[in-house]
Amino acid sequence: MSDLIASTTARRGFLGSIAAAAAAVGLNSALPSRLTAETPHGDRSPDAALDAWFGKIKGKHKMIFDAPEPNSGMVAIWPRVYLNTMEATYPGQTTAVVILRHGALPLALGDALWAKYSLGEMFNIKDGDAPAKRNPYSTITGLPISGLGIAELLKSGVLVGACDVAMTIYSSGAAKKMGLDPAAVKAEWIAGVLPGVQVVPSGVLGVAHSQELGCAYCFAG
Repeated sequence: MSDLIASTTARRGFLGSIAAAAAAVGLNSALPSRLTAETPHGDRSPDAALDAWFGKIKGKHKMIFDAPEPNSGMVAIWPRVYLNTMEATYPGQTTAVVILRHGALPLALGDALWAKYSLGEMFNIKDGDAPAKRNPYSTITGLPISGLGIAELLKSGVLVGACDVAMTIYSSGAAKKMGLDPAAVKAEWIAGVLPGVQVVPSGVLGVAHSQELGCAYCFAG
């Protein structure tokens, strides 16, 4: 566990890769247009499932954890610390929301995808000294706090969102490297998210709308 917490997750060259991937898959067509955003539904989107997910943000205490990077797994630890200490200190309904975007995207994905697409190597996330072949931050043990890790947070009711734009870009990059169909790989990644993860149109949308719904902000990456 100490090796995981101490692992380096630095990301380089993202702007160059995002431009190339966007051009390759026609990213502009995947993004909602301004006209689409200016929907007559007011605070409702055309996606009922997405609205239902955001509708779970309730209670007196609400926090959004914004994670553009894995931050050595801290994004999968701090929400539990927040819930435990808030509930012990200021009792009342508490909601924690985690948005996994940019380099933190693979934390939303299951072990099978980590193994097949070498996500540890792709995102420079290590298990010991070697690139991780599984999601090391799904369940975290070895610390004197229970319920740590993305999968454990989901089981306890923490809302976890994954950025669809990052999903498009990184799955396209993996597809290109392996000579596969980008659309098929993205569909496989979406199907392989950890149970309970909500794919949101973009990570920045998830962070912004959570704040509009009353969440305080915590930078977790």
